Amino acid sequence: MYSHTTIGANDLARARSFYDAVLAPLGHEIRYSDDMLVGWGLPGGPPQFLVARPFNGEPPSVGNGAMIALLSPKRSAVNACHAAAMAQGGTDEGRPGLRPHYHANYYGAYFRDLDGNKICVVCHQPE
Repeated sequence: MYSHTTIGANDLARARSFYDAVLAPLGHEIRYSDDMLVGWGLPGGPPQFLVARPFNGEPPSVGNGAMIALLSPKRSAVNACHAAAMAQGGTDEGRPGLRPHYHANYYGAYFRDLDGNKICVVCHQPE
């Protein structure tokens, strides 16, 4: 069901630097790049997370209540992604930790990127 997700950015080079650092702990690398968008994915696979200049030429905007959740294979990668986001100038929206109100092993972190997009990184596996 899931193919890819695209978010907008004001400055593609700045977004590329931010997400290079944030997605590295998840094993994602750039799978596609041109003047309009950059796409990350697992080695050998298609781009699944894309950052683009809006094709209509209008400024990007974030949706109220919209969030993208990235799956992490382990809790330490959740911590590393959140730390990278903070080091790159992201805004904390929820430090890494268990969220047992979702389920017993829900370990997540939340942040906003440099354009205000809300991102979650989550591991559903026990420690």
